[in-house]
Amino acid sequence: MNYRKLGKTGFNISEISIGTWQVGGKWGEKFSNENADKILNDAIDSGINFIDTADVYNNGLSELAIGRVLKSRSERIYVATKCGRRLNPHVDEAYQPDVLRRFIEDSLKRLKLETIDIIQLHCPPTEVYYRPEIFELFDRLKLEGKILNLGVSVAKVEEGLKAIEFPNISTVQIIFNMFRQRPSELFFKEAVKRDVGIIVRVPLASGLLTGTYNKNTLFGEGDHRFNNRNGEYFDKGETFSGIDYESGLKAVEELKLLFSKAENLSPIALRWILMHQEVSCVIPGASNVLQVDSNLKVLNTPDLTTAEMIKVKEIYDHSIRQQVHHLW
Repeated sequence: MNYRKLGKTGFNISEISIGTWQVGGKWGEKFSNENADKILNDAIDSGINFIDTADVYNNGLSELAIGRVLKSRSERIYVATKCGRRLNPHVDEAYQPDVLRRFIEDSLKRLKLETIDIIQLHCPPTEVYYRPEIFELFDRLKLEGKILNLGVSVAKVEEGLKAIEFPNISTVQIIFNMFRQRPSELFFKEAVKRDVGIIVRVPLASGLLTGTYNKNTLFGEGDHRFNNRNGEYFDKGETFSGIDYESGLKAVEELKLLFSKAENLSPIALRWILMHQEVSCVIPGASNVLQVDSNLKVLNTPDLTTAEMIKVKEIYDHSIRQQVHHLW
């Protein structure tokens, strides 16, 4: 495993880490404690030392699983969780310091921790980034010993740029992959200037970039890849990176031609992200141990050549850019 510094947190974290949105079962399926424990233990055994979660993942069950596993391990594992998405309706006015405090205290209980390494605002409405009182809350929580660092998970580049204007922001979690390249144009540079760690989520575009899907692939009715393609439940940029599914499949075919020797595009897609040195870590998810092991194959995947990087950019420019670049 290779490790990178996570901005001003000072943490040295595994460049391939793990996100736990679907840990313990595929999206829309019943949660399995046994499966979750296997996934998390396998990840830690493999050298992963950074786990990203949220209070809404499996209605708190992901946090509970992490707390349970950490109690059985001796390694130093860094945990980042999120708060805010429990608000209903999820609007600017609902974001209040006392409410967020309760969410964080609930997460501490589920995780069985005295201190959360990183608490992240969970893709709040854009207006929240213009309310200093929200960010001041986390300075108080830090003094109380309940958190070590504050981060944000953002939907848009503009939100990331606004967030890092607050000096207490240590990390930004953002979508970045072969089909969502805009963050590398300006945001990465500005984040590095402020020593802000960059956590990359949705690295495989909800599985599209594995190269294993086709027009006949079926997704369960509770799976966001089935019911959120037009943003019915949350920002559609979280589903297939906001790309029309059929268009995405066509672009994937171009990538397969480029990397014709690859059995699975996943390691190449992850290596493409890690070619950007500004990135602190990537947090692909896993619904079983095999997917953890598949993600870790990137560690034995060579760097892309200059010609390959240029060709990936060309595929993005002519097949993907028009759909996503101006929106996120």
